[in-house]
Amino acid sequence: MRILPEGRLAYGMQLPVQSQSTIYAEPWEADAGPDDLAGIARAADRAGFAYVASCDHVAIPRRLADAMSTVWYDPVATLAFLAAVTERVLLLSHVAVVGLRHPLVTAKQYATLDHLSGGRLVLGVGAGHVREEFDAVGADFERRGEVLDETIDALRATLGPEEFPVHHGKRYDFEGLGQRPRPARERVPVWVGGSSPAAVRRAALRGDGWLPQGDPRDRLPGQIARITALRAEAGITEPLTIGAITEPLYVGAPGWDVGRRTLSGPPEALAASLREYGAMGVHQVQVRFRSRGLDELLDQISAFGADVAPHLT
Repeated sequence: MRILPEGRLAYGMQLPVQSQSTIYAEPWEADAGPDDLAGIARAADRAGFAYVASCDHVAIPRRLADAMSTVWYDPVATLAFLAAVTERVLLLSHVAVVGLRHPLVTAKQYATLDHLSGGRLVLGVGAGHVREEFDAVGADFERRGEVLDETIDALRATLGPEEFPVHHGKRYDFEGLGQRPRPARERVPVWVGGSSPAAVRRAALRGDGWLPQGDPRDRLPGQIARITALRAEAGITEPLTIGAITEPLYVGAPGWDVGRRTLSGPPEALAASLREYGAMGVHQVQVRFRSRGLDELLDQISAFGADVAPHLT
């Protein structure tokens, strides 16, 4: 299911503020709020970003709180809020841990979001990794991969055009239950997150897209080749949107320590580096900018859209 324009490398961003893991959050985000988040989304919308994304965690246990923080905005509420202040940018859950909820509940939330946003939802899903979250809501952590497989199948039915969706599975069984409003589109695209062998297989066989998690550049070609082979073996001919998460970026000369992994420099040089992803078979890259404050981040987003993006063909 193709939702991104062909002929160029699309770009999107995981939004700051809405999740504040110490792995990637900048210090200034701790004091940021809804107005800042809305301003960032509007800037991405103006700069031609394909999507803005929001994460999903219900609750963080104390053992992980120092590293992950407990700041994780709800993705449905966040994306609905941002839908109202943007015009064209897609709204991606990256990723919704859908195994924590019954698929009818998930479908009600995300179908309403797609309806209200005029068909801008991309449902990114993943298996999850925090046992305590699953235990707290009575979900099955040990079999979360199996649960996710069936949940995706159930969501294919519940997020399709039928008012009374039907699904008969091992864990979920329903029919004769109507849900309106329906999504604005006939089918909501489902992008599958994760880089484990099981996640890659799931993306290949059940997804409209793949959202890798932490794969370095040198690992991506092998992963993409495996996805291609799995789909060929299964006789799947529909296009699959392949994603990648880039290194941190800074457009121009930073003048401060942005970290050794950060790609920085002139727009043409950054674009040349990012085009290497396209040469591997990647269709969209998720970018994150280093910044010392909101204004610097907004400048980075604008500079990327104006000066780097035109060279991503």
